[in-house]
Amino acid sequence: MSFEEDDEVVLHDEHSDFDGETGTVTQKIETMFGDANYIVSFEDGQEQGVPEDNLEAAEE
Repeated sequence: MSFEEDDEVVLHDEHSDFDGETGTVTQKIETMFGDANYIVSFEDGQEQGVPEDNLEAAEE
């Protein structure tokens, strides 16, 4: 699933301080391999370079 700016997502990354938290996609970055990485903004900061596999759509 691809995400766009302003989408609400839940981050799943055990190495991140924001693991399990809901944030907002602020930017989508295409890699040279055609994959997408995201910058996700949270209440207390942001996480950069998040792969699509580490995100899931937040429930409305």
